[in-house]
Amino acid sequence: MKTGFIKKSFHGFRRTLAKNWLEVNSQLKIVGVTGSYGKTTTVTAISKVLSSEFSVNKTDTNLDTVYNLPITILKTKIWNNILVMEYGVDHVNEMDFHLSLVKPDVAVLTGITPVHADSEHLGSLERVIAEKARLVNALPEDGLAVFNYDDPNARKIGESHKGRKVFYGISKNAQIRAEKASFLPTATKFTLKEGKESFEVETGLLGYPAVYACLCAYAVGREFKLSPQKISRELSGLRPLSGRFSVEKGPLGSVLVNDAKRANPASTIAGLKSVSEFAGRKIAVLGEMGELGRYEEEMHRLVGKELARLKIDILVGVGPLTKFITEEAGKEGLKKENIYWAKDVKEAAGILRKIIKNGDVLYLKASLLRHLERIIYILEGRKVGCEKTVCHNYQPCSSCSKLN
Repeated sequence: MKTGFIKKSFHGFRRTLAKNWLEVNSQLKIVGVTGSYGKTTTVTAISKVLSSEFSVNKTDTNLDTVYNLPITILKTKIWNNILVMEYGVDHVNEMDFHLSLVKPDVAVLTGITPVHADSEHLGSLERVIAEKARLVNALPEDGLAVFNYDDPNARKIGESHKGRKVFYGISKNAQIRAEKASFLPTATKFTLKEGKESFEVETGLLGYPAVYACLCAYAVGREFKLSPQKISRELSGLRPLSGRFSVEKGPLGSVLVNDAKRANPASTIAGLKSVSEFAGRKIAVLGEMGELGRYEEEMHRLVGKELARLKIDILVGVGPLTKFITEEAGKEGLKKENIYWAKDVKEAAGILRKIIKNGDVLYLKASLLRHLERIIYILEGRKVGCEKTVCHNYQPCSSCSKLN
C-alpha cells in the first residue's frame, strides 16, 4: 500500500513537471497517434519522416502510455520542434487523463477493433470507439485529423469530424492511397497517389502494416510542408521493430516472420494477408488474442474465416480460444489435414518439429502475454519449463527467471 502511494505521488509530481516543461517549450508541435493497432510503427514512421527537416522527440516504445507521455515530455530538449506521441488507452476516461497533460496539433487514428472491450477494461466496442475519438475532438480549430479510410470505425469518426482532415488507405476513396503493393521478406513496394501526384515508395518495413504506416507518415509529412521526394527517401530507410512483422532466421531452416509482439483481429488479418503473398510454403502459428471480452469467439472465428481465403498452407492454433480459429478455417475450406491445434507452446513445438521443412515461412502471431516466442526457443533446443497459456510478464521470455 505504501509503495503504491509513493509511486502514485511520484507520478503525479512528474506529470506536473511535464506540464510546466511544455509551457516553457511553446515552440513544440504535438502529433498524437491513437488506435487499436499500428500505433508504434506509425509513430516510428512519422518520426523518421519529420526528422529529415525538424528536431523530433517521440514516445519510448517500451513504456505504458500513462508513464511515457510525461517521461517523453521531460526528455524533450529546448531545440526540439515536434513531439510524436502514442496515446494508448484501455480504461474509461483515460484519454481525458492524457489530454489534460498534452493535446495534439495533429491527430492520427489508425483503426479500431474490440481490443480492451472486456469487462476489466473499456467494456464494449462502443466505449473503445468513444475513447479513441476524444483525441481527434481535442484538436484546435486549425488542427489536422488523419484517418485510416479502410478501417470502418475510423472512417465513421472521420466522416463526422467537422475540422480539417485527410483519409489514407488502399481504397480508391482515400485521398492518400497506395496502389500496386508488392511484398518481399526484405522490402515493401507500392505506388503512392495523392491527387495528381504519383510516385514509387520502397520501404524496409514489411507487409500491409508497412503500407498504412507509410501512407500516414506521408500525410503528416505533407502537413509539415515536406516534399514527396524527401518523404519517400526517409521511408526507404525504415526497418521493422523486433516482433512487429520482422523477418528473422527461423528454426529448422525456416524463415520466421515474427509478429508476436501484439495481436488483435485487424492486425492478425493484415499480417496473414501480407505473409500469404510471400513465396514458399506458409505456416501460420496463431495464439490467442486477448482482452476482447464478449467479442472473443466472434473475432477468433473471423480470423479463421479470413485465413481460409488466403494462400496459407498450414494453420497451427495455440491455446483454448484458437479452437474457434481452427474450426472456422476448416468450415471455410482449409484442408483438415493442414489444420492443427495445440493446448500450449510445448505441444505446438512438437507439432511444428514434425511438419516444418527447409525454406518454409513461419508466421508467429499472438497477443504479447501469450509469449509465443517460447515455441521458437523449444525448436532451437533451449530448455523451456514454463507452459502457461497466459503470463502477465510484459518483458520477453528471454529475460524471465521462471523460463526454465
